[in-house]
Amino acid sequence: MRIAQRLYEGGYITYMRTDSVMLSETALNAARSQARSMYGAEYVPDAPRRYTSSNAGAQEAHEAIRPAGDTFRTPSQVSSQLRGSEYALYDLIWKRTIASQMADAVGSTATVQTEATLADGRVAQLSASGTVITFRGFLAAYEEGRDEEDTRARQAAREAGEEERRLPQLSQGDALDVRRTEASGHETSPPPRYTEATLVKALEQKEIGRPSTYEPTLATIQDRGYVNKQGSALVPSWLAFAVTRLMEEHFGRLVDYDFTASMEDDLDAIARGDAQRVEWLQRFYFGDEATSAEGLRDLVADLGEIDARGISTIDIGDGLVVRVGRYGPYVEEVSPAGVDPSTGEMADAAATTPRRATINDDVAPADLTPEMARALLEVSADDGRSLGTDPVSGHEILAKAGRYGPYVTEVLPESDAPASRTRKASVAKPRTASLFKDMDLGTIDLDTALQLLSLPRIVGTHPETGAEITAQNGRYGPYLKMGTDSRSLETEAQLFDISLEQALAIYAQPKQRGRAAAKPPLKELGNDPVSGKPVVVKDGRFGAYVTDGETNATLRRDDDPETITPERGFELLAEKRAKGPSTRRGAKKTTKKTTKKAAKKTTRKTAAKKSD
Repeated sequence: MRIAQRLYEGGYITYMRTDSVMLSETALNAARSQARSMYGAEYVPDAPRRYTSSNAGAQEAHEAIRPAGDTFRTPSQVSSQLRGSEYALYDLIWKRTIASQMADAVGSTATVQTEATLADGRVAQLSASGTVITFRGFLAAYEEGRDEEDTRARQAAREAGEEERRLPQLSQGDALDVRRTEASGHETSPPPRYTEATLVKALEQKEIGRPSTYEPTLATIQDRGYVNKQGSALVPSWLAFAVTRLMEEHFGRLVDYDFTASMEDDLDAIARGDAQRVEWLQRFYFGDEATSAEGLRDLVADLGEIDARGISTIDIGDGLVVRVGRYGPYVEEVSPAGVDPSTGEMADAAATTPRRATINDDVAPADLTPEMARALLEVSADDGRSLGTDPVSGHEILAKAGRYGPYVTEVLPESDAPASRTRKASVAKPRTASLFKDMDLGTIDLDTALQLLSLPRIVGTHPETGAEITAQNGRYGPYLKMGTDSRSLETEAQLFDISLEQALAIYAQPKQRGRAAAKPPLKELGNDPVSGKPVVVKDGRFGAYVTDGETNATLRRDDDPETITPERGFELLAEKRAKGPSTRRGAKKTTKKTTKKAAKKTTRKTAAKKSD
């Protein structure tokens, strides 16, 4: 939505917060005219195509999103002005708008059914289908702008036999020779998880929300930890199960789909002036006597009686439950180990309290089986696996599982450990380091553990400032630190092998906003003859550019990031320096006013025209 907002503000597309599918007469004429001129009259139907929405709550005060203007700019015409996601979105909007006013594609599909007699006398039935497109129709619009690389890839696939081929000419009763047989199994898959796009589509089908509320809704469920992203899939968390149970058991009417849709209808009626907002709020809060609907006041009156522990407990079977606590989800035994949950009888070595184990964030609720939960409990109860002794300190090194994941630590002798909590201890705490994501608690060895415990690693000293650069692993991943300036690294392995030269190259680049990892340069061009600093090619938000850490210059359309020469890179930087820094738009000059004393004069004051 933010990308669409920028396109709208730049005058490239029409208003984007709408789910209307209707186009204005101006847009219909522009789309039909452009399709006719680009593809031919046969690609445009005789009458304009008009669409209607099946969503009763569709916001159709605005027309459908389309390219702006009476005539549409093609993607190639805006390619020099738009880059990256902005160009891709405009390209999609243009193609869908033009294709919506083009003729249908025409093709034919043939299916061949064959029979083969097996050695045991059984008859196997086989079939194959092939489709031939005889008239591209609206598909021509979607093929517009395909680059040569895509064409070459399709040609290579065709030569390799990977692309679907046409069926040969066959007649009924023809005998076929078997050249090769291959048995392949097929398993049905469960419905895929929601993505952001499919979740919005589901909301539209249930008539919940508006185009202006979809983005905040998606942001809220992720910010509050109700779902986690795995690729593009939205995976519900244990917290989501607890919150859903709370809402359904105690506030069922408020989360009912029909209530949500009807409430939006009521709000629309208030916006139109057909209903009074104060009266509606009174019914919502105090209840509606006419329909015997309970109000919000009565719903929240008994909040203290809600069993919070019971709400946040999910039974996963085999005598195990998952509880959602203050510090995250954890698995717990219903009864202590050695205690029969049905009779309460205790074995000789029965535990006194149930075992608990933290569930890591990367374990989805659907993936947590009782067997996996038991394994977590066993690891949690383990005091750690000894990896050996540090040859320098002589301390034992252990690999353990903790609340925040697996880690390694050293065991301090009694004399080295802090004596008391009430007395300040001058000795250091045991060194501790989390395992990398690609490491396994069961296979980590002593050498790897000592490497982890050696972090943070001193990479070197900045030659100009003399500041020390260190490589560290933090809560949000690996990073470099120089004073108060931190830069993210791409992989955890870089913590051990990144050189001072590579670190200086990262610090020479503009700092990334947010927590995005610093991308490695696409190409290194050497030191700039003017600034003397290393020049690299980077992939930026608006496309590839060259930079020496101080000056950035965008590559031209004819410049290839992979083949650009150092001389060309230095030339682009020199041109950018010659232009000087860009002037901010809308900057106001501050001028000093001199006040002169004037004789008092009576004048008639007229109201100034109000400017919006």
